[in-house]
Amino acid sequence: MQEIIKQLQQKREQAYLGGGQSRIDKQHAKGKLTARERISLFVDDGSFEEIDMYKSHRCTEFGMDEQNIPGDGVIIGHGTVYGKTVFVYSQDFTVFGGSLSETHAQKICKLLDMAMKMGAPVIGINDSGGARIQEGVDSLAGYAEVFQRNVLASGVVPQISMIMGPCAGGAVYSPAITDFIFMVCDTSYMFVTGPDVVKTVTHEIVTQEELGGATTHTSKSGVADHAFENDVEALIQLRKFISYLPSNNRTNDNAVVCNDPVDRDIPALDVLVPDNPNLPYDIKHVIEKIVDDADFFELMSDHAKNIVIGFARMAGKTVGVVANQPMVLAGCLDIQASIKAARFVRFCDAFNIPLLTLVDVPGFLPGTSQEYGGIIKHGAKLLFAYAEATVPKVTVITRKAYGGAYDVMSSKHLRGDFNYAWPTAEIAVMGPKGAVEIIFRQDMNDEKLIENRTEEYRQKFANPFVASSRGFVDDVIMPHGTRRRVCQALKLLEAKQLENPWKKHGNMPL
Repeated sequence: MQEIIKQLQQKREQAYLGGGQSRIDKQHAKGKLTARERISLFVDDGSFEEIDMYKSHRCTEFGMDEQNIPGDGVIIGHGTVYGKTVFVYSQDFTVFGGSLSETHAQKICKLLDMAMKMGAPVIGINDSGGARIQEGVDSLAGYAEVFQRNVLASGVVPQISMIMGPCAGGAVYSPAITDFIFMVCDTSYMFVTGPDVVKTVTHEIVTQEELGGATTHTSKSGVADHAFENDVEALIQLRKFISYLPSNNRTNDNAVVCNDPVDRDIPALDVLVPDNPNLPYDIKHVIEKIVDDADFFELMSDHAKNIVIGFARMAGKTVGVVANQPMVLAGCLDIQASIKAARFVRFCDAFNIPLLTLVDVPGFLPGTSQEYGGIIKHGAKLLFAYAEATVPKVTVITRKAYGGAYDVMSSKHLRGDFNYAWPTAEIAVMGPKGAVEIIFRQDMNDEKLIENRTEEYRQKFANPFVASSRGFVDDVIMPHGTRRRVCQALKLLEAKQLENPWKKHGNMPL
């Protein structure tokens, strides 16, 4: 018996060593943790239970039969984060560069299947050189098997991809299907084709970082939701992020004890909006002041900055926050902002997370670049997302709500449950000056008349009371009482029941 136990221990030590100490040292020299170190830092101490530790590839081509390392370049298993069960896979770059083989893919598929059965989130830590070339089509088939499970799991359990090294070629499409993608600055990158291929085909000279680094994907492409400075910060923040999410689409196990009074007044909000409607203010100040403990986990903060999205808590329960940002493009909705917010709204709806929408929007961004880029369809994505959502929806109009953008931003007409407005709200087709110049274009030479008409329009529409008289705004509230009113609304809406008509699925304007 002791001999068998000794053999088992030796096999475990071999598996723990991965590709060997020299390759582990190289990983550390790049400022990267190993696959096992990452899992250990992410899950609660001592909670990780590994699956398929000894599984290895079956390839015999190109000398692969002489290179057989237990685990085959990916570690899978389950553990807990703040006591909540999670399933994790972590690709091991020290083993064949983390390349995906048939066996490697089978392990990930097994994990995804288990997560679906158990109803627990899946976290994929990606650090891979791509498909294992020696296996040819078997590795490509492995990718497709993973993709299929990602799709089936979408909207059932949260899926998060942490890119902590290379992720190229077919490997990028599994993260792309998952709900959120996080990256690490300077050590992670994603692209469909690498710099060498780009140079050969298009004659462009570009570095890996420029082509698919964390800065590129968090600011330009919008592929990634957040970037962190190093592996340690990334995994610690990932733990925090997981705490906001439910385990699956049927549970609400993400509440925490709230020590921030729900009836807390916020006098600073009464003077936050400038008297001049053309002056900006930072909507993040509003968010931080009304949510629990000023704790707001913002996503995509460097992309489409004219809209702000992220998770917070109200009375201890997770809410998804969507807010126009007057500091950027005056808070206008454009193509990228619409896509960014629409996907977030759909995630929240899929996992029963209430939506808090803060509105200060002068309209959709005009211009040929927007029209040629398809703002009509892209803007409709956000409209579709809000209209389809059945979760509790609370909306607060802080200032401007003009034109079609008023409708799109979780208005009463899109089944908003509680729609509030501050006294500073202006709800109209457009701003007073533009409206008067259209209505009274024949009197444009009469400056005094135009000035009077502009003031008349301002008095009529530059306030929330016309919309309130129609029932499109449920109440005009004092800014300092916003937290109390929102918390009350969300508490009441916990019992909300609303279902869409049966359908296989809608046809979103993609």
